[in-house]
Amino acid sequence: MRSRPRFARLTVLLAAFVCAACGLVYELELVALGDYLLGDTVTQTSVVLSVMVFAMGLGSLLAKRLTSRPATAFALVECALALTGGLSVLALYSCWAWIGRYQAAMVGLTCLIGILIGAEIPLLMTLIQRIRREDAGRAVADLFAADYVGALIGGLAFPFLILPGLGPGDGALLTGAVNAVAGAAVVLWLFREEPAPRIRRLLWGGCLLVLAVLAAAAAGSDAVERAARHALYGDQVRYATRSRYQEIVLTGPAEGPLRLYLDGRLAVCGPDEYRGSEGLVHPAMAAGPDARVLLLGGGDGLALREVLRHRGVRTVRLVDADPALPRLARTDPGLAALGGRSLDDPRVRTTAADPMAWLRGAGASGGDGPYDVVLADLPAPADGGPVKFHSQEFYGLATRLLSPGGRIAVRAGSDLDGLWQIESGLRTTGLQTAPYAVPGSATAACRPGPPDGAQNFLLAAATRPPLTLAPDAPAPRALTPDTLHATTTRLTALRPAHPPAALTLLGPR
Repeated sequence: MRSRPRFARLTVLLAAFVCAACGLVYELELVALGDYLLGDTVTQTSVVLSVMVFAMGLGSLLAKRLTSRPATAFALVECALALTGGLSVLALYSCWAWIGRYQAAMVGLTCLIGILIGAEIPLLMTLIQRIRREDAGRAVADLFAADYVGALIGGLAFPFLILPGLGPGDGALLTGAVNAVAGAAVVLWLFREEPAPRIRRLLWGGCLLVLAVLAAAAAGSDAVERAARHALYGDQVRYATRSRYQEIVLTGPAEGPLRLYLDGRLAVCGPDEYRGSEGLVHPAMAAGPDARVLLLGGGDGLALREVLRHRGVRTVRLVDADPALPRLARTDPGLAALGGRSLDDPRVRTTAADPMAWLRGAGASGGDGPYDVVLADLPAPADGGPVKFHSQEFYGLATRLLSPGGRIAVRAGSDLDGLWQIESGLRTTGLQTAPYAVPGSATAACRPGPPDGAQNFLLAAATRPPLTLAPDAPAPRALTPDTLHATTTRLTALRPAHPPAALTLLGPR
C-alpha cells in the first residue's frame, strides 16, 4: 500500500463505486417487492426511501466509533450488509406469506440496511486518508463522485438487467455476493496489515461463510418460493410466474374452480367471475352500435368472451400491459376454457402496452379507431387499481377515440365514495353517466366469510346512455333489465349533491 499509493487509492474508490451500486439495488429491490406484494407504489417508495435515508444518517453517526480500525470495521459492515441485503427479498416474501407482518418487517430490514450503508462513507474516508494524507475537500469530492456514479450504474442495472433477468429474489442474492467480494474482500486484501493474523483469518472466514450462505439461499430460493405460494394459495398451484409487471398465480384443478391471483390479489374466481365480466360488457354493448370495440385490460380473456357473444362485433382491440397474462389465458386449458378461447378469435387483435400510454399514442396517430365501445376492465383504486387508470386524463384520452354515439364502461368497485369520484372524472370530459350495479360478489365462492356487496359500474356517453340488454347476445346470468333499472334508480338517489373532485394525475387521491 505504501509503495503504490495511487493504485491503493483507486482500489478503495472502486470499492466505494461497487458498494454504492449494490446499496441502491437493495433499495430498489425493497421498493419493487413492496409494489408487487402490496401495490400502491407511491406509498411503498416513500416508506423505503424515507426510512433508508434516516437510517443512513444514523449509520454515519455510529461509524464514528469504528474509525480507529477502519479496515476491520469496513469488512464487518460489508459482510453484514451483503448477508442482510442479499437475503432481504426472500426474508420479506416469507414474512408476507407465513406471518403477515410485512410492513413492520420491511421497515425493520430497511432500517438495518440503511444503517450499514450509512457506515460505509466515514470508514472509506478514513481508509483513503490512511493511504495518503490530502486535503479533506478533495478526498470527499473523489469519494462522493465514486459513490454517486456507482449509484447511477446500480439504478440503471436494476430495471434493465437485474429485474428482467433474475427477478427480485435472485437479483438481491447476486448483489449480496458482489457486495461481499468488492467490499470486504478487497479491503481485507488491501489493508491486510491492520488486523491481527487471528482476526484476519476470522474475517476471511466470515466473508467466505457469507458467500456460502448466499449460494445456498440461491439454490433453495425456488423451494422457498414454492412453499410460500402453497401456504398462500393452497396445494393446487398450477402456474406461477413473476413477470416484469406483476406476480401471476393460477390455482385449482383443470376442471375448476380456478382462481387467478395478480400480485396476491384475487382477480378471478371461476364460479363467480361472470358477474363482473357481464356487468362491465353487456349494458355498454346494448346501448348503441358495437362493431368496433376497445378493451383496456382484460388480458384474462373473460370480458372479451362476453364481447364476442354479440353478433354485431367486427373487430376488438385488446390492450394489456403484461403479455404474460394473455399468453397464460391462451395456453392454460382451464383458463382458456373459462374464457371461451376468446383470445384465439380472428376478430381480436392484442397489444402489449400500458393502456394509458397506448391511448395517448393512438389519439395522436389516429390508431385504428374510432371505437363504438371502450371497456376499461381495470380494477378501481379502492380494489388496488392504479389511480392513473381512473384519472381525468385517462378518460379524456379514451373519449378522443369514441365514435359518434360511442360509450365508455368502467369498473367502479364496491365503494360508493370511489364510484362518485370516478363518475366525476368521466363527467369532466363532457360525458353523461349512468351508474348501475350487479348484485353479488365476483369472488364469493373463493373467499371465506360473508360475501362482498354489489359491484358498481359506470356507463358514459355524450348523451345519457340507456341501460338495457341487447337481443343479439345470450341473456346474461347476472343481469336483467329490471336489475339494471332498480340499481341505477337506487344509485342515482344516493348521488351526493356535491360530488367529490375527480381523480387526476396531480390532484386528489
